[in-house]
Amino acid sequence: MAPPILSLEDVALHHGDGWLFEDLTLHVGPRDRLALIGRNGAGKTTLFRMLMGEVELDRGSRTSVPGKQVVLLEQDPDMSGHETLADWVVAGKDAPPRHAAEAIADQLGIDLTTPAKTASGGERRRAAIARALALEPDLLLLDEPTNHLDLAAIDWLEAWLNRYSGAFIVISHDRTFLTRLTRSCLWLDRGSLRRAEVGYGGFEKWMEDVLEEDRRQMEKLDEKLRQETEWLHKGVTARRKRNQGRLRKLFELREQRAAMIGMQGKASLGLAKDDVKTKTVIDAERVTKRYGDRTVIGDFTLRIQRGDRIGIVGANGAGKTTLLRLLTGEIDPDEGKVARAKTLSGIVVDQQRKLLDPKKRVRDILAEGGDWIEVRGVKKHIKGYLKEFLFDPGLSEALIGTLSGGERHRLLLAREFARESNLLVLDEPTNDLDMETLDLLQEVISDYEGTVLLVSHDRDFLDRTVTLTLGLDGSGKVDIVAGGYEDWAKRRKDGRSEAKKAKPDTPKKAAPSSAPTKLSYKDQRDFDRLPAEIERIEAEIAKTETAMADPDLFTRDPDRFAALTASLETLRADKASAEERWLEVAEKAEGLA
Repeated sequence: MAPPILSLEDVALHHGDGWLFEDLTLHVGPRDRLALIGRNGAGKTTLFRMLMGEVELDRGSRTSVPGKQVVLLEQDPDMSGHETLADWVVAGKDAPPRHAAEAIADQLGIDLTTPAKTASGGERRRAAIARALALEPDLLLLDEPTNHLDLAAIDWLEAWLNRYSGAFIVISHDRTFLTRLTRSCLWLDRGSLRRAEVGYGGFEKWMEDVLEEDRRQMEKLDEKLRQETEWLHKGVTARRKRNQGRLRKLFELREQRAAMIGMQGKASLGLAKDDVKTKTVIDAERVTKRYGDRTVIGDFTLRIQRGDRIGIVGANGAGKTTLLRLLTGEIDPDEGKVARAKTLSGIVVDQQRKLLDPKKRVRDILAEGGDWIEVRGVKKHIKGYLKEFLFDPGLSEALIGTLSGGERHRLLLAREFARESNLLVLDEPTNDLDMETLDLLQEVISDYEGTVLLVSHDRDFLDRTVTLTLGLDGSGKVDIVAGGYEDWAKRRKDGRSEAKKAKPDTPKKAAPSSAPTKLSYKDQRDFDRLPAEIERIEAEIAKTETAMADPDLFTRDPDRFAALTASLETLRADKASAEERWLEVAEKAEGLA
């Protein structure tokens, strides 16, 4: 194994009345791809600042290889005092070259001459990414890098990180992003840090095994200690098992909804007239909305029924918010009409958490200072209700200003979900939430009896929650697809393939007689054998990751752990090489077809 480029050894950090970390050790190798996972408030961002050397340790040490650069991509960097985004990007003695930052900004679609004061969250995030990547760090610390990015920008960032030759550690709620990029996981839990040599795709199984072992150990201790960890095991393992049942139900609903969709671009319900009258909550017919000469939404028809969970996806500026406002009645169409059920009563959850008064207590927000809250017509004690949203019941007296961004968001969800409603509008609800809260939100949406309109760039969350996806490409057209993000992405890919096939043949210049008409022997052999070879390597990777998922392996048999780690690195390199070679010969074959 290559020596680490940065290490924390036996670190302890005091926070408030207790220890945030004790005896924490972490070694980061030169090619590590690590996911840092933990609940909101567990100390993930603080750990990043420790790795940067910005936090004074109460005990332990931080060491790094001289000359190695560590760069932190913050969630919300302070840009005050800078006229434009470009001024901030190239500020400071360690700033990147302007041309390098501008090149990355151009690929991300951000104009760095935008005034810093008026820049949107997405523009600020893109500028921060341009600065961080242009510095060409040896270790990149990414704190929620996909927040405020649209799907195109996320795809670009994934591609860049796949090519990146350095190490990175990423905090993210985006399961798809983590699954595609990470090779190892760090789990920050109750002040301790555990490492699993599996990518995020294998993390949840490994975590459940660890929790089960913890539970067995707790049974050997006294009742009080067992009760203190019981909530964690139930809140993770039991909830995930329940969500598997909800996913099966979601797939059934998608099949039913697919049967109701007519021709492409139209969606209606195949119901008797009486059923349509009672079940339809929003009926959009031939709706068009323009801004100046640009058609944002064009000739859009959709009948939304009670219980639909609808996801809205597309690039920034494609018209997602406009479509949402048309459906909810906030704005009127230029052509067509949108009818809504008279009994429709909606609640909107967006970025309102910024408006929560930091001087108020949690009980002030939830129960107007009292002990009881009415949750959809049923009275509940505030402490019991806090537990349902993964809060410590004792937090009822805490000031809003002491909560993390994720905790504030979760509190806002708790308040809004208590209200009576039959329409729920969620605008980027997954920002700043940890994995457990995302599982909880998935559960709440699944059990919600009304209709849900959801704008999100979180691909995995969409796949777990929505029955219908509305995809916008910026041209005014809205694709209506039964299913989640992956179903929409497949529809777009198939559509492009069909369009390519449908193009009329264009005259081609006569090829020289020496032009090849078939693959060479070596190319044909690789074309035929590599798919099976890639499958074999993937099976070996899965087998090795399973062996390394044993949490006690490093302590029990460090030599085997090191051998498996080296083997895993080799297998992943072999897979990447095989995939690259197969794509090369596949392109050649396609050119000869």
